[in-house]
Amino acid sequence: MPDILYEDNHVLVVVKPPNMLSQADDTGDTDLLTLLKEDIKERYNKPGNVYLGLVHRLDRPVGGLMAFARTGKAASRLSAQLRTHEMGREYLCVVTGETETLEDTFTLTDYLVMDAIRNRMVVCAADVKGAKLAILEGRVIDRRQGTALCSIRLSTGRKHQIRVQLSSRGTPLWGDNRYGNGIPGQNIALWGYKLTFEHPTTHNKMTFHAMPSGGIWNMYADLLTVPEDTEPPREPTFLHLTPEVIRTLENFDRRRDRVIITREEDEEADAETEETGSPESSGYSETEETEL
Repeated sequence: MPDILYEDNHVLVVVKPPNMLSQADDTGDTDLLTLLKEDIKERYNKPGNVYLGLVHRLDRPVGGLMAFARTGKAASRLSAQLRTHEMGREYLCVVTGETETLEDTFTLTDYLVMDAIRNRMVVCAADVKGAKLAILEGRVIDRRQGTALCSIRLSTGRKHQIRVQLSSRGTPLWGDNRYGNGIPGQNIALWGYKLTFEHPTTHNKMTFHAMPSGGIWNMYADLLTVPEDTEPPREPTFLHLTPEVIRTLENFDRRRDRVIITREEDEEADAETEETGSPESSGYSETEETEL
């Protein structure tokens, strides 16, 4: 059973193991959402179906922190935080290749599109049909033996975004056999290590950390320690949405007629979600098997 870091009547925070689906697909393989529903049903002796809203996702090969909603209202409010970038998600990765070309801090801005023939995402020109803006910010924490340990924050959530953008610079993720030079048996070196959000009912700021271990991560084991203070820093972190990035994202979303639920509309959205009572109807984001 995956590690549960936090649980109350509204929220569940879990560490997803690598190579596990976030939710069920056509393969029929074990998925985290189903496992957690079965666990809740058994532990609390609940009759009937258990509600658990999927707020965001991680690619199958990626491990790390995930938040789930235990009520429709929580799902609506957490999803709103995700859409407006109030929910903070940060990742660790180990890259290989031309690591010396990565600056100590960097911002990568591209347009991505699905290559249907090769069944993979590729960097493309902005005017290509179906192209989506992809922005990430990162920092090199350390460089060892031809690799680099980086922390990443996404400004957008696109399919395989981190993997594609870093690979396009000649620095693919260690163990990535789709966008890099990984080999069978290797785990991709990408991990969701930090998750920050406002609790949907108490409105307290909550911060969680989980560190990877084993494989290539052992090379940086001395750096991968969970901070004792889990409160968010008083000063902004080095990775943040600048006003320019926010304006770019707003303009991009407006052109595609995407609707952002505002705080004023939140209560109406809560009521609608409560009526549907379906995990599939709440908490969806453009992430995985979509995002990393």
